[in-house]
Amino acid sequence: MTDPRSTPTPAPDEALLTPLRAGALLGVLVALWTFTMGFTGWYRHPNLLFLFWLVIPLQIVVLVWMLRKTAPTAGYLRQVQNGVGASVIASMIIFMASLLFTMVVFPSYFAELEALGRIQMAKQGLSPEQIEAVVKAQAPMQKPLGSAFAGALGTWITGLFTSLVAAAWYRKR
Repeated sequence: MTDPRSTPTPAPDEALLTPLRAGALLGVLVALWTFTMGFTGWYRHPNLLFLFWLVIPLQIVVLVWMLRKTAPTAGYLRQVQNGVGASVIASMIIFMASLLFTMVVFPSYFAELEALGRIQMAKQGLSPEQIEAVVKAQAPMQKPLGSAFAGALGTWITGLFTSLVAAAWYRKR
């Protein structure tokens, strides 16, 4: 009879670790990009505000890299699960980073965006009543929790669609 304490513990399955690592990497990269936008003040400039959206191609690149790496050992559904799983891990980090960004580090973020939006809408010729209507319509998303959830949801959706397409692409090869 062998002593169970002498049996080496098996290494964690690489197939499980890869999506976890990719999700953590993605979450940290998105958080770093968000704080880069904040510390540089780029979010205050109408011509640079679009740079926030670079997180979408960033997510696509990370997921495609991960799915390419796992394609030889995983079928289509496992690939989709890997991509969605990595996106869920990333979304948790993104959610917390968003709350930290808007509640602690840049607490005036939403007020600054609203002021910038008002200026831009006035330049576009909107009446004060139209501007107020737009600001009122945007108000639910101009809060830390709503914004953080929108970031998480966007990460899930992007992850699902990217995984569906990339997994199909890599399974054909």
